Amino acid sequence: MASLFEKKIETLWGVGEKRAKLFNRLGVFTVGELLRFYPRTYEDYTNPVDISSAQYGEYCCVRAVLESPVVTSRISGGRLISRGRIFDESGFMTITFFNNRVIDKMLKSGREYTFYGKVTTSRGEAEMVSPMFSDVETGHRIRPVYPATAGLSSVQIESAMSQAIKLLPQEVKEPIPDWILERYDIEGLNFAIRKIHFPDNADELKKARKRLVFEELLLLSLGLRRLKSIKREETSITIKKDYSSEFYSLLPFKPTDAQLKVTSECVNDMINSTSPMNRLIQGDVGSGKTAVAAALCYTVIKNGWQAAFMAPTEILAQQHYEALSKILDGAGVRTELLIGSVTAANKRKLLDRLAKGEIDLLIGTNAIISDGVEFKALGLAVTDEQHRFGVRQRAKLISKGNKPHTLVMSATPIPRTLALIVYGDLDISIIDEFPPGRQSVSTFLIGSKKRLSMYGFIKDHLDKGLQAYIICPTVEENELNIASANEYFEKMRSEEFKGYKVGLLHGKLKAKEKDAVMRDFVDGKIQLLVATTVVEVGVDVPNAAIMAVENAERFGFSQLHQLRGRVGRGKEKSYCFLISDAHGEETLKRLKTMCRTNNGFEIADMDLKLRGPGDFFGSRQHGLPEMHIADLADMDSLCLAQCAADEIERLPNGLDSIECRGLRAEILRLFSNVGSEGMN
Repeated sequence: MASLFEKKIETLWGVGEKRAKLFNRLGVFTVGELLRFYPRTYEDYTNPVDISSAQYGEYCCVRAVLESPVVTSRISGGRLISRGRIFDESGFMTITFFNNRVIDKMLKSGREYTFYGKVTTSRGEAEMVSPMFSDVETGHRIRPVYPATAGLSSVQIESAMSQAIKLLPQEVKEPIPDWILERYDIEGLNFAIRKIHFPDNADELKKARKRLVFEELLLLSLGLRRLKSIKREETSITIKKDYSSEFYSLLPFKPTDAQLKVTSECVNDMINSTSPMNRLIQGDVGSGKTAVAAALCYTVIKNGWQAAFMAPTEILAQQHYEALSKILDGAGVRTELLIGSVTAANKRKLLDRLAKGEIDLLIGTNAIISDGVEFKALGLAVTDEQHRFGVRQRAKLISKGNKPHTLVMSATPIPRTLALIVYGDLDISIIDEFPPGRQSVSTFLIGSKKRLSMYGFIKDHLDKGLQAYIICPTVEENELNIASANEYFEKMRSEEFKGYKVGLLHGKLKAKEKDAVMRDFVDGKIQLLVATTVVEVGVDVPNAAIMAVENAERFGFSQLHQLRGRVGRGKEKSYCFLISDAHGEETLKRLKTMCRTNNGFEIADMDLKLRGPGDFFGSRQHGLPEMHIADLADMDSLCLAQCAADEIERLPNGLDSIECRGLRAEILRLFSNVGSEGMN
């Protein structure tokens, strides 16, 4: 099958240069990639039901006769609507199609067809809108439905896929050792590739899916372990003495036991190991990760090395700089800030001093990893809010030194089992305790009818000199009638909060405009900030005491938790309002959980349980290789793959054994797309 990854997609019949570009848009460039382009769902024609048994709101298949010719007419806007009536022995159903000029020629009255679609109701009778259909003779099967794109339909992809399947050799080379397949009851790759696309029954589909999910997670687990072992090379960065206690004595507060424990784990890595530290600090919003990172920077610097601290936004980098330089300047640590807005002349001077070793700690955005930035002796590289940086950015920061110690921080709570996969190339430390005085944010779920009362509550707090956020899911108004940040801002400024200083922040603003708005909010020049989730990773505004989230049902669990973490940072009692008119049982359960607990790790666990299949991490996936069929929220499959990976590592030569050469080749292919060097 390896050779099919070299065979261009346009070599298939019916896929010319123009259609090949549409496949490319879906990430499919070769026949091999097409075979690994799995269906997003299936239409099951194998179990038709009687019309009278069809459940409203559910997808199903019915075998029925078209009673009379389909009739087409025009409706408002010049659109076409075509209707027909089908029947079986149990009853009748309406079928409706929109803007289909040839449907009356495709369906013949008096003939029996298989129809598949979602059952609704119209004029008291069951109805299917735009159902898939086929002749009874050819329609008795499970049909794949692929992720499509404009100009390339699922049916066209299915046609290309049927050709690609024919190009598969009778014996497909199996990358997973036979004893692993047998021990874990896994089907062979040949069976899985054929049946994931064209299964004959539900059992075949289940077995094919199990195999391909297992394979992806096994390759991911083994690949990340290989990355971790590569990073265990010796480092020339020697740390002889722990100065963290000296740093903590400079602070106006006492560190928590959790902070001290994590600091000790990191310092132990740097002092007692010949390999560079490569550690993730995971802690909830406000748990004190930055103080731990600063203590480690201080220790490295006092041992004669430099440190770099990279933050995802200019204003967050500036806030880190202002907070840390106040503490460190008095201790003789030379701290500088490098962000995009630094003038060219000042940047040249800064880079010259950095290369000479006259700067001890450089804080900045990804400007730190730009060409021309050279450290004399980088000993520690820190990245804040890890999920905002891809693996390439982290690797580029590390490349600024000679195998420096690495620390990454994340405030996105992830259950530990999942974290071991996601951050498989890192050791993990968790700060599970909050500093004294950290506010617990009271959270309330309200309907839109109580919005005016909430506005009054916000005004009372603004009148006391406090500040508030209101979060909207979108920037522009759309057909779903979701609150728009632009529309909402205008309404707040001119009506509900007329006379108050209202600001607007969203992702479509230029970076300088975003920074200007956030600075005005930090400085108190804006009382109420209407924003999108661009504030999810924000800055510390102790004066902000209220967070309101419109259409809260449209946000993920972890996203809501991150947003709520923007308040409760000062001395004042803080509140979060989740505004939603949703009635779904699962949605309400999720939102009520947010009201019940402030524990990010508990919320993350609930998110996994409630959400089930879906991309837990969003499209970025933390810089991991893309998963085509596996779901990182599928904990059972994760554990199965982890167990198999453990067994492979226990082989005399582990992954380097002869029987694992197929796995090694697949790992190289999978990880090559995320820029992971040294995987051989």
